[in-house]
Amino acid sequence: MKQVVQNYKSGELAVLDVPVPGCKPGGVLVRTAYSLISTGTELMKVSEAGMSMLGKARSRPDQVAKVMQSVATNGVPATYRKVMGKLDSYTPLGYSLCGVVEQVGAGVDDVKAGDLVACAGNEHALHAELNWVPKNLYTPVPDGLAPRHAAFGTVGSIAMQGVRQGEPQLGEVALVIGLGLIGQLVVQLLTAAGVRVVGADPDPTRCELAERLGAAACGDPASTAVEAAVAELTGGHGVDQVFLAAGGGSNQPVELAARLCRDRGRVVDIGKCRLDLPWNAYYEKELDVRFSRSYGPGRYDPAYELEGRDYPIGYVRWTERRNLACFLDLLARGSVDVEPLVSHVADFDDAVETYQSLKDGDLKAVAVLFRYPEQAEEQGESAAPEVSVPEVRRTGTTVAPVRSAKTPVRLAFVGAGNYATSMLLPHLAGREGVELSTVVTTTALSAANAQRKFGFAEATTDLDAVLGDKSIDAVFVVTRHSSHAELTRQALLAGKTVFVEKPLALSEDELAGVLAAVEESGNDRLQVGFNRRFAPLLQEARKRFGARTGPASLRYLVNAGKLQHGSWYLQQGAEGSRFAGEGGHFIDTASWLLDADPVSVYATAAPGNEDLQVVLRYPDGSTATISYVTTGAAGFPKETLDLIADGKVLRLDDFVRASVYSDGTVGRKQWVSSRLPKARDKGQNAELAAFIKAVRTGGPMPVPLESLVATTSATLAVQAGLAGGAPVTLARAR
Repeated sequence: MKQVVQNYKSGELAVLDVPVPGCKPGGVLVRTAYSLISTGTELMKVSEAGMSMLGKARSRPDQVAKVMQSVATNGVPATYRKVMGKLDSYTPLGYSLCGVVEQVGAGVDDVKAGDLVACAGNEHALHAELNWVPKNLYTPVPDGLAPRHAAFGTVGSIAMQGVRQGEPQLGEVALVIGLGLIGQLVVQLLTAAGVRVVGADPDPTRCELAERLGAAACGDPASTAVEAAVAELTGGHGVDQVFLAAGGGSNQPVELAARLCRDRGRVVDIGKCRLDLPWNAYYEKELDVRFSRSYGPGRYDPAYELEGRDYPIGYVRWTERRNLACFLDLLARGSVDVEPLVSHVADFDDAVETYQSLKDGDLKAVAVLFRYPEQAEEQGESAAPEVSVPEVRRTGTTVAPVRSAKTPVRLAFVGAGNYATSMLLPHLAGREGVELSTVVTTTALSAANAQRKFGFAEATTDLDAVLGDKSIDAVFVVTRHSSHAELTRQALLAGKTVFVEKPLALSEDELAGVLAAVEESGNDRLQVGFNRRFAPLLQEARKRFGARTGPASLRYLVNAGKLQHGSWYLQQGAEGSRFAGEGGHFIDTASWLLDADPVSVYATAAPGNEDLQVVLRYPDGSTATISYVTTGAAGFPKETLDLIADGKVLRLDDFVRASVYSDGTVGRKQWVSSRLPKARDKGQNAELAAFIKAVRTGGPMPVPLESLVATTSATLAVQAGLAGGAPVTLARAR
């Protein structure tokens, strides 16, 4: 299928061939009939992409701050790869469309194939021939409403949410500053609500259009016309609400709002304009300044948008989806008319030329629609806790094929998210003796980006095609945590060698399912991405520390930090706890340093289970204490480790510096050329080299399967320990 994309680094726009997205549970696959270009938001994004790197930084200081924090935490090379990987990737455009349901995912019962729906979301309602849209981001189109009009649903919801924030009442007077696409819709919604409207915009054509659509008067904000109209309609008191629907760097809109708003009036910011509020003016009138967040309640909440959890109507009357349905109803009843806003309808294949014309100013438009292929258009018109560590059973000896040095190891990736593209694929692309065969994602553009950047021979959304391809030697599972166990199970049964990012499983049942696949197939060729034991600095430090004779005490501080709002790691119901997803790293590192698997786990947590203390006990009496905290200082190193035994101390400082102390003397060695974070190496490259070698030679996997299972069981036992408040025994199954 085709999709409109942009490279944020170069500014390149393209209509790209990408795989068809998969139809996941909880949503529908929609074939687009019309999609709407937001001539404000999208053109701003397109313009930013054409800026220099300095210009991009100046326009997004919030992103610059995130980059600096990443440098402090992960070092310069990893941060550079991450940033450049994001910049030099194709990103999607679009967020408002109408189309026909082509396939219905599990759990969806309110629409069926062939139904016409309006869709929202800058990750789901894209300028693409096919989109997967979750349940709370689509709504059926009322009978008789044209698809080209229903494609306005998202921008209509944005305007509607802004109007709701203003709380207009019958007979009031409002001022709308900025008469672009959103402003024109706000004018109509206010008029439909019985509010008299004055509009302000320097473009006389837009002023004339707003008056035709219901505004009482409109004019240039720099003239006296707007002020005179407000004085006449309000008897000199000022408007009840001001809606800021303008963009740009001028502070004129907020100054005009203060001048023309009545005492204790409301100012609602819908657009993205400068907001240097003149303190005296706003204070003296005690103006109520409000912000309108996108389409309405539910926006940016993964539980609502991705998991389909609706808010009870008694508590949240107007959600994203209800706003979308309400706006379509107003369109169907003729209370709002979007046809006069349509300046141009372009064929989807001409998308690049259309964007360029808008950017250059050759095409002056309020709203532009993309019309998709004729077929889509025609259709569119229609007690003491104990956790058992599973025993690893094999039906027979696994024999892996040995490949000659001249035959490349062919790899497939299932998933191509941030970790895969910044920490794994850069070490594999171009590696001698390795061929990146196929990348599989549910989001078509992710697969296309990975194919372009890393040289995969094929990109697809069809997992079965990969598992059935006998020429593929190994499969990397680098998806979200909730899918790891099932994808690993399927790949093992298909006879593939598997590299799965941590965690291997999120429950004992999932772990049992993976081991059942090992027993059924006889295929135990599995590696979990526990990379820290492969870190060169830690390897050298362990060697320098030497053998020990007595029990050891290990302390591991993980300064994990707070997650950004909206991170999928916070979706604990679907993706498990944060420690369940990441904790295996630290347990594996401790077990490797102590050369044993734990026999018990004790866990305690601060309120909310954010900061964890996990104590592991080992067969020889050794202990490992892992402090996993989110409340530490952001500038402090992420990982510090001390191993103490037999009068010796091994100290690791965030994979940048290591020391070994012995017998009262200091044997200190820094095994990198610089102490700067750019030297940080957490072992991904060495781990991948060991994995590729095992695939090529048919030799043992880098980490025994029994160890992977023990680490996973210990990680799962942490949650059981938190619930029970007592140590959890890790009993080996018999």
